Formats: sequence, structure tokens, C-alpha cells
Amino acid sequence: MNSSAVIETQGVNLWYGENHALKDVSISFPKQTITALIGPSGCGKSTLLRCLNRMNDLIPSCRVEGTISYHGTDMYGPSVDPVHLRKRVGMVFQRPNPFPKSIYDNITYGPRMHGIRDRNTLDQIVEESLKKAALWDEVKNRLNASAMGLSGGQQQRLCIARTLAVNPDVILMDEPCSALDPIATAKIESLMEELRTQYTVIIVTHSMQQAARVSDYTGFMYMGELIETGETTAIFENPKRELTNNYITGRFG
Repeated sequence: MNSSAVIETQGVNLWYGENHALKDVSISFPKQTITALIGPSGCGKSTLLRCLNRMNDLIPSCRVEGTISYHGTDMYGPSVDPVHLRKRVGMVFQRPNPFPKSIYDNITYGPRMHGIRDRNTLDQIVEESLKKAALWDEVKNRLNASAMGLSGGQQQRLCIARTLAVNPDVILMDEPCSALDPIATAKIESLMEELRTQYTVIIVTHSMQQAARVSDYTGFMYMGELIETGETTAIFENPKRELTNNYITGRFG
């Protein structure tokens, strides 16, 4: 186990039925850094991301082999509660998915599920989460309004705030900006850099420019395999593998 790693995979293979979607993937995700997973569509990026909080458990045909450790504990071990794991390892999806509830109720949904009922405590969680998601100043006067009335970029920051409300350790982001315009994308990227100071962030992105701008480490995947991983500057400026270089220079993908 890499001593600085919050999550580490070793020899992970995954099948959806007969489809061998991940092939012997080993990668470490260091504490309080941003790691980007890049590669062409269908290469296994999102599949790997969903392994890191056991979202793939929800797919009946899915089978995982190998080891995925969270702070040194096998997260697929019999003593691990997937619901508690997903509280610690939160997920933000490709498209904003606010609940059809008020902004306030979106943020308090998770804390209430985990037994918090005190109104003052919930108020504090709402304010802190929205501030961390750089959304408080925009919505503080309409917390009881429907979240569906927010713009796409605001909805995605709300979903990030909702993830932060249950006090996670790791934040997984699956193409968090793909549905957003450039201005909203810039806000989310700025937010990622803020979050890095307190959380470990792992993002899947189709945008190599985004990976280069925001991440400390990058993993390049191709056809279910992790081809190369390392510091982002090294991956983009001096890749060790020809396949990585071909992808980064636009020769395929």
C-alpha cells in the first residue's frame, strides 16, 4: 500500500457478463490531490470510477476481481458496509441530478438519512456545504425554492454541495462538466482546485485540456487497460508509452 494513497487498486479485473471491461488495473490515488482519468470513449474510465465506491454492485451482471483498498482496508471485504463507504467516497455524475425538492432539502437529504434531525445543525450543514461549493451567495435568499429552477452549472454545484453535506473523504466526478457551458465549466474547475485542499478528488474527463489544467496526476486508459499513470505534467509533456503520446497528440481517440 502506497502510504500516501487514500484509495489504491491492485490487479483489478471487471466483467459485465462476458465483457471484460477492466484488465489488471493497478493505480494509487494520493491524499488531497486531483487525479484525472483520460482516454477514448468506452476505455473503462467510468467503470473504474464506479468501482471506487462500489456503484457497480448495483449491476447484477458485474463481477470484480483484484483488490481495491480504502485507507488500507479492502473495500470489497465482508465487513464493509457499501452505504457507509459511499458516504465517505461521494459521487458527482455527468449530468446534474438534483432531486425535485427545494435547495435546502437537497442538501439535507443525506444528513437526514444518516440520522441528523436538529434544525440548527442542518442549517449549518447547508450553509457550509453551499459555501464550499461556491454557491451560497447565489442561493442563500432562496433556499426553499426548487432546485430545478437553477441553471445547469448551479445544479452541478448543488450536487457537489449535496455530496459535501455528508462529510466525505473522497469525491468522484464522472465527466462533471460535459453538460455545461465554458463559463460554468470554469467555475467547476476552480471549485475542484479549492476542494483539493480538503478532499481527494478523482475525475473522469474527455477533455485533455481540463485534465492538464486541474489535475496533479493523470491516468491514461485504453481498451480496459491502464496504459500509463504519473504526474500530469510528465504524462502530457514526456509520456513514456507511445500509445499515450499518440492519444495526447490527437493521432487517435
